[in-house]
Formats: sequence, structure tokens, C-alpha cells
Amino acid sequence: MAEGRAAWLLRPEGLVDYDVANEAMHDLARRRLADEIPDAVIVLQHPPVFTAGRRATADELLWDEVTVAARGGAVRRIDRGGSFTFHGPGQLVAYPIVGLGSRPDAAAHLRRLEEVAIRTCADVGVAADRRADVQTGVWVGDDKICAIGVRLLRTRVTLHGMALNCDTDLAWFDGIVACGLPDRGVTSLARVLGRDVPVAEVAPTAVGHIADVFGLTFIDPPDDVVRPFVAAAVA
Repeated sequence: MAEGRAAWLLRPEGLVDYDVANEAMHDLARRRLADEIPDAVIVLQHPPVFTAGRRATADELLWDEVTVAARGGAVRRIDRGGSFTFHGPGQLVAYPIVGLGSRPDAAAHLRRLEEVAIRTCADVGVAADRRADVQTGVWVGDDKICAIGVRLLRTRVTLHGMALNCDTDLAWFDGIVACGLPDRGVTSLARVLGRDVPVAEVAPTAVGHIADVFGLTFIDPPDDVVRPFVAAAVA
């Protein structure tokens, strides 16, 4: 494979608070838009949080926010596309912050994220694919295994990304109408395979597929870029 363009790879350990990661991601995107930094990819896990995209409606949150908080979660309304989804332990989340060049193609970016998830699932023996009759994402039968939602900053730089359920506690999805699709289910690599599939097992191959599909060569970011993620991480 030919060497791709240089990009920072951030892989903080532990669970990274969603608000901190979201703020840092937006800061990196603004700097990328100004051509101050190279592309960057953040791969992490979050504590339990429901995020509502621009198409989310109030009735898609099935638990009230007091119930969510009592269960140790949070609700955040954010600027990506799509409806409600869940992030939490056991889920591999990847946020590519990449410049799309002079002819940005948002649909192609979504297809690349799907391709990363499909290849990563295949690596552990799960056959996953796109569904022509439903939204963006990756599916095992009628169950979504990877949710995808993005935003383009001034149509040029990507934010947000993909969330692949590895051994996620799927009971959290009872609290939302996931992706606005009441007649579809969710699943995880662990459920399909009948064994634990920790994020640590999946992350190295996922990172490799991100590099391949997006044409990147990963380099270490400077300490000041890593610091907010490390400071926000909990065991």
C-alpha cells in the first residue's frame, strides 16, 4: 500500500468524558479548516451518554433525563446529522477530522466510514454490510452494529464519525429509538459471536482500516493535543 498523507492518531486510554472530547474535536476541526494542523483521527470510548443529532425528536428519548442520570448516563444534543444514538463502554468510537479537499463529497465520506466498520467486523468473523433500504450505517441482518453520523465544517472538514458495538451493554438502547428506526434492532460483535469482544481486541485492526480506507499514515500528535483527552479519561 502506498504511503498516505500524514495524520495525527489520538488513542486515549480509559473512558473519555463526552463533553471534553466533543469540545476538543471541534477545536481540532477549526484548526484543520485553517490548515494549521494535519488530519487527525480520535479513537476512544465514552462513559454512557445518549447523543441526539439534528434530526432527533423528543419522543425518541424513551427514558427521561432523570432516569438516564440515575443509571449513570447523560443526554447531549449535538451538531451531527442523524437521530439518537448511544455511546458507552465496550464501544469503539472513531472521529476522523479530515479535510475533504476542493471537491468535498459527504456521501463518499460516509461510505468510507461504513467500509472501515465492515472490514473491522470481518476481521473477527462477523459478516456485516450496508442496507440499501435504511439509513447510513452497518448492519448484521436487521440489527445495526455500527452507527454513523457526521458534520462537515464549512463543507470541507469532517467531525463526529462512527460507533461500533464491540461488547457494549445493549440494554442502554432500550432508552432511545436508536437512529430513529423503531422497527430495527441493535447488536454487537459480542452478541453475534457469543463471546467477549473487548475494544482492545478490535481497535488495532480498526485503526489499520481507517489508515487504508482514508489514505492516511499515522503520526504521533504533540503533547498539547493529547493532554485534554488524557485529563478527561477515567478507568
